[in-house]
Amino acid sequence: MMTTRALDERAGDLRARRIPFVQARVVLAERPTSAKPGDEAVITPDGVIEGFVGGQCAESTVRAQALALLQSGDSMLLRIAPNPEAEQSGKTVVHNPCLSGGTLEIFLEPVLPLPLVAVLGDSPIARAMLDVASALGYEASAFDGADLAAADAVVVATHGKREEETLEAAARAGVPYIGLVASPKRGNAVVESLDLDDEQRAAIHYPAGLDIGARTPHEIALSVFAQMVAERPRVPRTAHAGTHPPVTEPPVTRLGLISLEPETSIDPVCGMTVTHSPDGLYADVEGERIWFCCPGCRRSYLKEPGKYPRP
Repeated sequence: MMTTRALDERAGDLRARRIPFVQARVVLAERPTSAKPGDEAVITPDGVIEGFVGGQCAESTVRAQALALLQSGDSMLLRIAPNPEAEQSGKTVVHNPCLSGGTLEIFLEPVLPLPLVAVLGDSPIARAMLDVASALGYEASAFDGADLAAADAVVVATHGKREEETLEAAARAGVPYIGLVASPKRGNAVVESLDLDDEQRAAIHYPAGLDIGARTPHEIALSVFAQMVAERPRVPRTAHAGTHPPVTEPPVTRLGLISLEPETSIDPVCGMTVTHSPDGLYADVEGERIWFCCPGCRRSYLKEPGKYPRP
């Protein structure tokens, strides 16, 4: 079991590498559960649980719910009960037939990377973009050296310098928001000249920003961020993952939304939905991989495989 300090260090490491994770904390534990209030864990995008919030059966439920939250960005109070219960306001109630007689309530909170914005240019508007990004709590940096695979937005405010190459690079990298600060006439001429297909050109906003009557550089920057907020998903893109424990890089779909649809199976013994993960339980039987929520179900199945239906 990891100490609180070790979990804090692990969470800090994930934040520094822009890897999303879910923080889990036990807030209620009714005997005879093995977890206690205050027990904590972090769940990474590959389904690995570091820390302790309950036994194998509880972990299976926590893993499945946590991976779903990484897609939505929402928090959840999860109640895991050994017997069927009615829905409860403000809680997600899951019936876990494997739980050893007690009930757990676990607060799950996604911790997502701050939106990353790359700005090209040294104009007053470009400098204002950095100021407004800081006020919003975004991570903003100069375009040169930015990781386009992780960027949530690229804004070009150079008044003609390096516009084409930057816009093409951002479009090909699938950056969710691409903005060109230019007049409608010049913006159209620039975009039409790009070596991109129609769909990629259509992803470039020009003139960048919502029409709010902006005049000053900071007002224009505000209009650009307003458009960015209106169009981006709640879940930012992620940077390259890293190691220890291994975290596979989540695939990225349109607008940078993390696509985390884990494979699941039904435990043939108890009927629970089990999420496939590197530290999950399974058995290979007659060329087929069968997943289980806990060692007890696995033992029961392997003892009498003919007694249970194949998933």
